Amino acid sequence: MVIHVYIASSSGSIAIKKKQQDVLRFLEANKIRFEEKDIATNEENRKWMRENVPENSRPATGHPLPPQIFNESQYCGDYDAFFEARENYAVYAFLGLTAPPGSREAEAQAKQQA
Repeated sequence: MVIHVYIASSSGSIAIKKKQQDVLRFLEANKIRFEEKDIATNEENRKWMRENVPENSRPATGHPLPPQIFNESQYCGDYDAFFEARENYAVYAFLGLTAPPGSREAEAQAKQQA
């Protein structure tokens, strides 16, 4: 499975750029396979992302903003959901992946199951 991160390479927002970099750096550092899908240079990516963010995860006004994270075509969440999962050592579960043995997340799951 490949994680798809929808980004905007030419965003004028520093906040969006920082959030995108945060997600991508985390995935790289943890050797999680991912693909960047640029919505700024590819209209198909923009259209697909907007159509596939669930209704209950969309902002009240406007369109969903990057980064938006999917496991293949399964929606995982936006940056805020990613950040919360990271703070709770639950990123692999958030991404729909199995936590690697020995990771804090795997240890936490083992304790919950015991």
